[in-house]
Amino acid sequence: MKILHTGDWHLGKTLEGLSRLEEQEEFLEDFIRIVRENDIDLVMIAGDVYDSFNPSAKAEKLFYDTLKRLSENGKTLTLVIAGNHDSPDRLVAAGPLAKEHGIMMMGTPKSTIEVGEYGRHKVVDSGEGFIEIEINGEKAVIMAIPFPSEKRLNEVIYQGMDTDIDKLASYEDRMAQLFKQLSMYYRNDTINLMVSHLFITGSEESGSERSIQLGGSYLINSDLLPKEAQYIALGHVHKPQIVGGTLKKARYAGSPIHYSKREIGFTKSLWKVELKVGEAAIIDQIPLRTYKPIEIWSCESIDEAIQKCTDDANRACWVYLEIKTDRYIKENEIKELKDLKKDIISIRPITPEELQREKEIKTLREKSFEEIFREFYLKERGTEVAQETLEAIMKIVIGEDTDEADSFKN
Repeated sequence: MKILHTGDWHLGKTLEGLSRLEEQEEFLEDFIRIVRENDIDLVMIAGDVYDSFNPSAKAEKLFYDTLKRLSENGKTLTLVIAGNHDSPDRLVAAGPLAKEHGIMMMGTPKSTIEVGEYGRHKVVDSGEGFIEIEINGEKAVIMAIPFPSEKRLNEVIYQGMDTDIDKLASYEDRMAQLFKQLSMYYRNDTINLMVSHLFITGSEESGSERSIQLGGSYLINSDLLPKEAQYIALGHVHKPQIVGGTLKKARYAGSPIHYSKREIGFTKSLWKVELKVGEAAIIDQIPLRTYKPIEIWSCESIDEAIQKCTDDANRACWVYLEIKTDRYIKENEIKELKDLKKDIISIRPITPEELQREKEIKTLREKSFEEIFREFYLKERGTEVAQETLEAIMKIVIGEDTDEADSFKN
């Protein structure tokens, strides 16, 4: 069975108010081509299809047109789950109409997929949070958990419980309980999969995600993920990556487009997964092209910035313009720059004072806490800090029993 894992499309998302739909359309054209070229049996979209609960009509049309084209009259099966950006009800509204095209949609952890024919394939069994499918004679059991908010998770875990004592478990404990319940549907004669929209402890965020954490309460340790699953398709984090501690079985596909300047340092991609019953997954990363790059132009002067905008006026890219200057940039200069280069996101003057502040901040980051405290104490008190005072402070900051705290006694 050939699977393509994607997610975090964020259709309708903007960059400082500027539309990204044109780039998203280009990606979806590539995505459809990749599905066909690789003869994919199952597409798994791991949440955040849209960027908001109320997507624009254009974003919705783009999504549904894409699903219909992906289907190829029911040849390819597609599973879509809701992320924290999606409205579960709105996402699954077209579910009954999508069935004949081989499209399954799940909005909450309580969602149940109707058993029956889905395009050229079948859903042979289902319940809250799991689906058993049959594709070309191969069967797969999928643990499918759309974004489990506290409320949605409680609706699944606490149903039938009467006492408040039963409801004291942490979010992580409840997720572990849900995984345990749903793992019971995995079998030795099926391909076993999981898809969800979660934040796993230790995953590297890119900065453009909307946090799903509330004081760290939505964090989940990778050790809790079901070990019986042959592949775990995750959504939420925008940087493609392997989740540690899962023998490379759990992965974030990431977003298909660079959604902030913090993301420009890594390549966007998809995961292609080939699976057989009882065997380890064969996983390949398919890189995506950058549809319209986000660039930071650092110029030594206003004249250099004007020349740069002139030279690259017709190149398709989003620009954060940084200009070293000892004065404020005049309105007519800003207008000239923006007239020359249409896709400037911001123009930031960098003065000598700002350069000095950045240098001081960089120096500060390179210093240890001990060095910073010694300098602060000397500045405020006019004398060196006593060793006993330093030891007491370090015990508070680092802890009583650490090697670092003990080292200050020597």
